[in-house]
Amino acid sequence: MSTESTEPATQSQLSLSTQAARNLATTTKTRPQMQAITSRWLLRMLPWVDVKGGTYRVNRRLTHTVGRGRVSVLQNGGSDIRIIPETLAELPVLRGYDDIDVLRAIAETFNPRRIRAGEVIVEAGTPVTETYVIAHGRLERLSVGKYGGTENLGVIADGDQFGDEALGQEVPHWRHTFRAATDGTLLVSRWSDFQRILGNAPDLRRHIETYLDNARKPVNRRGEAEVAIASGHAGEPSIDGTYVDYDVQPREYELSVAQTVLRVHTRVADLFNGPMNQVEEQLRLTVHGIREREEGELLNNPEFGLLHNADYSQRIYTWSGPPTPDDLDDLISMRRKTRFLLAHPKAIAAFFRECNKRGLVPGSTNVEGHEVPAWRGIPIFPCGKIPISEHQTTSILAMRTGEDDQGVVGLHQLGIPEEYEPSLNVRFMGINEKAVMSYLVSAYYSAAILVPDAIGILENVDIAAPRS
Repeated sequence: MSTESTEPATQSQLSLSTQAARNLATTTKTRPQMQAITSRWLLRMLPWVDVKGGTYRVNRRLTHTVGRGRVSVLQNGGSDIRIIPETLAELPVLRGYDDIDVLRAIAETFNPRRIRAGEVIVEAGTPVTETYVIAHGRLERLSVGKYGGTENLGVIADGDQFGDEALGQEVPHWRHTFRAATDGTLLVSRWSDFQRILGNAPDLRRHIETYLDNARKPVNRRGEAEVAIASGHAGEPSIDGTYVDYDVQPREYELSVAQTVLRVHTRVADLFNGPMNQVEEQLRLTVHGIREREEGELLNNPEFGLLHNADYSQRIYTWSGPPTPDDLDDLISMRRKTRFLLAHPKAIAAFFRECNKRGLVPGSTNVEGHEVPAWRGIPIFPCGKIPISEHQTTSILAMRTGEDDQGVVGLHQLGIPEEYEPSLNVRFMGINEKAVMSYLVSAYYSAAILVPDAIGILENVDIAAPRS
């Protein structure tokens, strides 16, 4: 008995396969792609000043009021929490004092104290007997309002201190109540311990007396030496003369540099240059990499980076953790002519979540043909180079820009030898014995804050998404 096969009959190929045909075809190729390229809004929005001498000096009026810095704390786990002595010079009264032995003795007087959320640390009107440094946590500064209610005047957090401003007062009393908003740790030093050190350090006494003398001199609301001006008078009274004093030690910014050596084998450059120039493509991607580094340095460099050099008086904290519309309003209101806000994309998303909770819809604005989110008409630009801490907190920057407005400016130098882009040059370094060509690629840049309120930072912004 015969059976029919169910397998299909093998058919012979009737035409050329596409796989074979591709051997004779020319492929359409893209230029080399790079995932690390970002919008680099900071570089695009900063006004750039041509620094011909390589150094930019920021002249300011003489300031008598010393700004507050932050004390750094070293934590080795558990209760082993100590102040780094050198950072005590960030306190206004110790600014410029450099006797490390005395600073170390002062640091040793601080002892850790645990606090709980809701705990009142000091009450307004009580005598000041201790100085406090916040090692970790958030405190609320409270005051009694005009009609007897309690007013929240703001939040202080890690590295901030209070109590040292009572120095020089005959009978110091707390002006505000401080209450813990979260659990945390304080470092506490008794006034009696400081007075004991002060009695054994004559140079420290002289330093503090000089500070107090300057603090008593007339100043304007920004702490600058007052200009004596008569107004509202009648008749012919004697009018005092005056002059505007300058800071005798102005800040100077030297241009920083980012460099790399690009290497290309001569055989690659000679034989594989069509349809795209290999050297040009290598150089294009290298320049992108340098510009990305440049933007990161403008934000994070300890010497001139905006995050490190913003004045501590221009740094505020969120009221509750995540960035709310109230927080951005506080940040914007600290300066005139805020040009733009700069935030990590996750911080922008966290801000949108807070707007959604309140039923608010942030606006948008057109910048260079791009629709970007805005708040109060001020564009919010994303920047992934703003760091995020391990606790999922970050910062939001607000800036006024330009020399005419005493803002933030970028610094570079135009017309450098073999310039490829503004303040970036490519210099041929020769061919080595292995037939490899080398090009030195260099970019020169920096940034300057002309006056302290040109930039403000909203710090400790909680960007962690809430749990459902």
